Amino acid sequence: MLTLDIEKVHMKIGIASDHGGFDLKQVIAILLKQSGYEVLDFGNLVKDEQDDFPDYIFPLAMAVASAEVDRGIAFCGSGVGAAIAANKVPGVRASLITDHFSAHQGVEDDDMNLLCLGGRITGNSLAKEIVISFLNARFSGDEKYVRRVDKIREMESRGRNANPNQH
Repeated sequence: MLTLDIEKVHMKIGIASDHGGFDLKQVIAILLKQSGYEVLDFGNLVKDEQDDFPDYIFPLAMAVASAEVDRGIAFCGSGVGAAIAANKVPGVRASLITDHFSAHQGVEDDDMNLLCLGGRITGNSLAKEIVISFLNARFSGDEKYVRRVDKIREMESRGRNANPNQH
């Protein structure tokens, strides 16, 4: 069984969901709080079938990018929309994760800072394992991974019409 690394629990974790991810967000919020994490919930705070994920995912992503929170976890029905929305915010490296390996590898190699989960496709037990793996992982800082993340940051700073092959 995976357990949270107690030395790393002093992190502030932001969470957000629409109606499709609301129930899973509630399960993960309990896990985080019981484990000693400080949790900041960007909504939705009630299950509303008419809500739209960008209304909650954008504020979460902005909090991750500004370091208001150390990491973020976003939920929607499939996790796809949350990942698309979160990645529109410069400084956010979000990914839809469906397995334990990718949850830690995404942090270790790609400095992923926002995890996306699908409330309609990821069961509670697997989601807990993914979250634990994500939060226990640290960016390796290996030169090749730093170089790759720096290229992503450079592209973000150039803007949407930049040529990624221009150096």
